[in-house]
Amino acid sequence: MMNEQLSMFPASVLIHRVDPARNMRRFYRMQLQPNLFSGCTLVREWGRIGTTGQCRNDLYADEGRAVSAMIALSKQKRQRGYC
Repeated sequence: MMNEQLSMFPASVLIHRVDPARNMRRFYRMQLQPNLFSGCTLVREWGRIGTTGQCRNDLYADEGRAVSAMIALSKQKRQRGYC
């Protein structure tokens, strides 16, 4: 099932927000990874470009829910100026 989902949707997303006037250079990365419990993990990393930033792992029962969450987060971040 995961391969079917990933063929329709990306397995990872990397977006940036750069505003030199505000000295803002940020990144936001999301990646889907299968876990050992037949679910899916959405790994989110964010921070200032050039740093390691912060990381958060969100566990989902199936790939469909993880993909939906990744799409919703991507849409939310794009509304806030990431591209």
